[in-house]
Amino acid sequence: MKKLALLLLCVTTLGLVSCKKETYITQELRAKTYNRYIEPNQWVRNANGTYSFTWNKAEFDQVTLEDEGVLVYFTHPTSDNSDVQLPYTFNYTVYSYELFNKGITFDVQDSRDLSLSVPPNYRILVKVVVIPSDYVN
Repeated sequence: MKKLALLLLCVTTLGLVSCKKETYITQELRAKTYNRYIEPNQWVRNANGTYSFTWNKAEFDQVTLEDEGVLVYFTHPTSDNSDVQLPYTFNYTVYSYELFNKGITFDVQDSRDLSLSVPPNYRILVKVVVIPSDYVN
């Protein structure tokens, strides 16, 4: 009986030692930053008096539109060494954006009167930061 018990103990121990531990790797979601320059001559005047620039970008897809966070920054109008987050107003000029599937449109308009709107006369570095997120219903 002792030999049978010892044999069972050995088989059980051998079985437990040979079990494989599962390792799960989870990938951390990371934000992505997309940069682009807008030149002064790239602004287009719209029928309503505003100026716009559209950046077609496949990475700004339906998932970005519906689930992810998006932050947008422009070069500050008076300093190349700083950025401002959109939307913002500077000297009565309003800078804003509209995100859509496969692109983003930036708008510039005068806050007092659309007929007074003028496009920026300097090169703007645009930074679009897309922050992934797990959708929770």
